[in-house]
Amino acid sequence: MRSESIVGEIPAHWEKTNLGELCERTGGNIQTGPFGSQLHASDYVPVGIPSIMPVNIGDNRIVESGIVRITETDAERLSKYRVRDGDIVYSRRGDVERRALVTPNEEGWLCGTGCLRVRPGEGMNSEFISYQLGHPAVRAWIVQHAVGATMPNLNTKILSALPVVVPPVAEQSEIAATLGAIDDKIANNRALATDLEAMARAIFKSWFVDFDPVKAKMEGRPPSGMDADTAALFPNALVESELGLIPEGWTSSDVAGLLELSYGKALKATDRVSGDVPVYGSGGITGWHNTALVNVPTVVVGRKGSVGTLYWEDRPSFPIDTVFFVKPKTVSLSYCYFLLANLPLTEMNTDAAVPGLNRNNVYRLGAVQPSSKVLAAWDQICDPIRSKIVQLEAESADLSKLRDTLLPRLISGKLPLPVAPSEAESPPKRAS
Repeated sequence: MRSESIVGEIPAHWEKTNLGELCERTGGNIQTGPFGSQLHASDYVPVGIPSIMPVNIGDNRIVESGIVRITETDAERLSKYRVRDGDIVYSRRGDVERRALVTPNEEGWLCGTGCLRVRPGEGMNSEFISYQLGHPAVRAWIVQHAVGATMPNLNTKILSALPVVVPPVAEQSEIAATLGAIDDKIANNRALATDLEAMARAIFKSWFVDFDPVKAKMEGRPPSGMDADTAALFPNALVESELGLIPEGWTSSDVAGLLELSYGKALKATDRVSGDVPVYGSGGITGWHNTALVNVPTVVVGRKGSVGTLYWEDRPSFPIDTVFFVKPKTVSLSYCYFLLANLPLTEMNTDAAVPGLNRNNVYRLGAVQPSSKVLAAWDQICDPIRSKIVQLEAESADLSKLRDTLLPRLISGKLPLPVAPSEAESPPKRAS
């Protein structure tokens, strides 16, 4: 026998309740992060305890890139907002259907301003709860019940009323393990792609910022990590220029001489037509459309909001008006990307109210124009790295589709699991 629930028909031995009641009876809770009066932007520091903001909520994971930090003193003052492994974090405004599961890596971080924290209690599998919160029907319920005519708003009352299903704990664990194995592979791909990009960044800095191959030849040493043919492409002297000492035969320039930062175009969510073209804002992909603004590979640069964020996109794409997109002039796209990654773009905010990046300020920054042969050698190294990253991203996209296909069937109990209901532990009940 099966019964009807928010996620469709479920096995008769599964329980139906709401998220608030479930958390309450198991010793958990649902609460907001600190309000703006408790934590100000002026409290953020370069090194300290990370504070999770709405922009850091990815697809069931915390995105650490660009995260703000607070002092240990402030973290202790706001200790009731610190997160634990197994907590689930939501944004209070905007993209309210997205959530992020806190892992041991984020233990002790702060549930920051603009966020909500769900803490499942004892005897609950937090991974299962988080996957259930990613069910299309659950996400649709949250969007439907979020308040606000122009900007959806989420609060503890709405989340507490959210209908949920509760299988026995053993079944929760099996479902979470099945979906988690896919997410683990995606995470491994992401980590490998990050390592590959870090390797390319290190080579770029060595060649085009620190001029290590040239300095090695000046000292009579063979440049480290390259063959003789590649080493021969580098000069053995540094000469004075407007930028200071640069390799002989290379020219001093500025960013404007190497690339153009073009403005994206406004595209309201209501004007988007479902398609396979990624729509980019300063926080990354914000949706999909059926028409591209840019039909060639490009680099997207955050202009408003998340200043200086960088996204390399090989597919046709639609950068919106909160970003720039790069048009190379005298160098390759890969050179443009790693050049921008080495510049202090995230520190170039020119607007006190809403963080903003002025492209003319970027254009004035100094940059070297290497010889064409060295540029070609760079591309020969970078292109295979980029190809591998694209391959990993494509594989992860396929795995995400598989997970999203399995998730509704698993969460509703429509796929068989190796745990028999009679052997499974029952969910915790409220004390009478």
